[in-house]
Amino acid sequence: MQLRINGEDTELTAVTVAELLAEQGIDPAARFLAVAVNGSVVRRAEWLTAPLAAGDSVEIVRPFQGG
Repeated sequence: MQLRINGEDTELTAVTVAELLAEQGIDPAARFLAVAVNGSVVRRAEWLTAPLAAGDSVEIVRPFQGG
C-alpha cells in the first residue's frame, strides 16, 4: 500500500499504526513519540487498531539528538 510518511511516498504492507511503526523499525514504547494520520493525532492507546488506508499521510514525530 502506498503511504506518505513524513513527506515521502513509501510502499508498505502495514494496515495499522502499530504495524507501520514496526516496519519502520520504531519502538512504539519510546518516550515522546507521536503519530498523526491525515492531520489528526492518533492516541498511543489506539495504535494497535488505528487503520491505515492507501494514500494516507502519516507524520511520525520523535526526538533526536543533535546540535
